[in-house]
Amino acid sequence: MTVQHTLNGSDTAAFGLPIGITLDRFIKRQQSQFPSAVGDLSQLLRDIALASKIVNREINRAGLSGLAGTAGSTNVQGEMQQKLDLAAHIRFVRAFNNGGEVAGIVSEEEEEIIHTEYPNGKYVVALDPLDGSSNFDTNVSVGTIFSVYRRVTPVGSQPTEADFLQGGRRQVAAGYVLYGPSTMLVFTTGNGVNGFTYDPSLGEFMLSHPLIQCPAEGRIYSCNEGYFSTYDESVRAYLNRCRDRGCSARYIGAFVADFHRNLLKGGIYLYPGTSTQPDGKIRLLYEAYPMAWLAEQANGQAISVSQPILDVRPDALHARTPVFAGSTQMVAELAGLVSNQNLPGQHRIAQVEL
Repeated sequence: MTVQHTLNGSDTAAFGLPIGITLDRFIKRQQSQFPSAVGDLSQLLRDIALASKIVNREINRAGLSGLAGTAGSTNVQGEMQQKLDLAAHIRFVRAFNNGGEVAGIVSEEEEEIIHTEYPNGKYVVALDPLDGSSNFDTNVSVGTIFSVYRRVTPVGSQPTEADFLQGGRRQVAAGYVLYGPSTMLVFTTGNGVNGFTYDPSLGEFMLSHPLIQCPAEGRIYSCNEGYFSTYDESVRAYLNRCRDRGCSARYIGAFVADFHRNLLKGGIYLYPGTSTQPDGKIRLLYEAYPMAWLAEQANGQAISVSQPILDVRPDALHARTPVFAGSTQMVAELAGLVSNQNLPGQHRIAQVEL
């Protein structure tokens, strides 16, 4: 018996829809705009995408494969490491080792610089392999944050701290991967911010959020209000203003997840210094710098107490800084309140000298 399939117009309409632009094609188009580019940075971004696909897979099956829970060790920050922290760290380090473009890595999970097998690599990477991993056991969104620099030490030598302590304005690429209901890669190379959603059926990141623009005003504030009494008076005053205006408090506890929501919808993320942690909790090199550059590239703003985060000079690989990032009007209002105040963390701020 012959079965004849009849498709009406609505059935066939979907066949004509384009599937979109893949990350690889997008990178090639961007590279073609720079005749002198040789493709090293493009390949590095592909390495990040590959590692994030592997981490995404391991996150999705962690509860079944024994990767959930703590690893029984602490990182350089004194924080309890999760098994997935170590798994993500290993995946990204291996990806950079195999790629050949990266000579050195600074990771939240290691105290010292990790030297790859390629001292001829032109780039170094600062990395938080799995931001918010303490939330994982409750199935909450987590992320990866990365920052890329062109090294300043001679190619062929081992990278030093000088390669990583260049300052946020020297980044050549930065971004994050959000592992949530869908997995997204969001990054900038200095020409705006673009977001790519992972399609597991194709095994590809597809351009889903071209040229992201953060709304200038927002109605969301994101901070840990459990520390409210330890914040400076001016920060408490700002939070009270947000409440008085009926702003919504939304705090996941993973920097990537909170920042991503506010980037798209408008809002402000706050992690101030406290009376016990005057420099805050956010790491400057591999959390604050990349997120601050993304904010500025998306028409937002990011400050550390009294000046842009990208102008804060780093003094150590794992230095911390207060962070206020998001919609320009909300950040500007906060900046007006904290200006000329002796806030926690103020003593560490210095202008970048490049």
